[in-house]
Amino acid sequence: MNPELKKRIAKAERSDKIITGILYGVGGFFLLLLIFMAGYIIVRGLMDFKPQYLAFNKHGIGNQFFNTVYLVFLSLLVSVPIGVGAGIYLAEYAGQNKLTAAIRVSIESLSSLPSIVVGLFGYLVFILATGMRWNIVAGALSVSILSLPSITTTTEDALRSLPKSYKQGSMALGATHWKAITSVMLPACLPRIVTGVILAAGRGFGEAAALLYTSGQTTNIRWNNWNLSSSMCPLNPFRTGETLALHIWSLRNEGALNPDATQIANVTSMVLIVLTLAFTLGARVAMRKLTKKQIGE
Repeated sequence: MNPELKKRIAKAERSDKIITGILYGVGGFFLLLLIFMAGYIIVRGLMDFKPQYLAFNKHGIGNQFFNTVYLVFLSLLVSVPIGVGAGIYLAEYAGQNKLTAAIRVSIESLSSLPSIVVGLFGYLVFILATGMRWNIVAGALSVSILSLPSITTTTEDALRSLPKSYKQGSMALGATHWKAITSVMLPACLPRIVTGVILAAGRGFGEAAALLYTSGQTTNIRWNNWNLSSSMCPLNPFRTGETLALHIWSLRNEGALNPDATQIANVTSMVLIVLTLAFTLGARVAMRKLTKKQIGE
């Protein structure tokens, strides 16, 4: 082999090892940072934990826990169909023109909007314009606005990264374009799309600024009242609903009024972290089982 070529190959291999080591180091740093932050919050929460803090009444955080899950569920009902549909349109139907360029710029701009701005927009559109009071639906719609960019971008990238043989093979067997998308391409992209949904849900679990002006900071639930038209029914989406993140913010601002505010805030932070991790891991496990079932394992 040419000595000059051997030197180039050796230099390239050294550069590859150096860059790989740097990337591993960066990844390891963020992993350790996440473990440290989550561990610190969980340990502080366990140290201040009391069973009564989990009660489903005004003295516990059970109602806030339910509100958080309910609000994220409602937001995903809105953002997932719209986001996945927009991703399919951009990847499979949209041409390269000024309209699609404007759509992509809008998605990028939307993803960089501060959540407090989205909250003010939600307050103006979903509260003032409709003449309603703070409610969970307004909060869910505001969180959906924040979630749409990640779901749309993830879906579009997943579809574009598929080998062309997926679509061409299914259409060669007689499938229509839409049938190829729904029966072949989307199932193949499902793991990556679920990643976008997890990111969107994670943002919904921890969102506070956008909910200050939309979902409200009070909760008055009666668990024996299942009349959906009642403002005290847990499943009424048009009632006020304080989430765990909002509850933490409220507790840290009323420390002088509630002697246990710091302890309850620590426990609430722990519950929020555990909820987010449980949702992420649960979605990953379910997705892995679904993928194995699809490939026949």
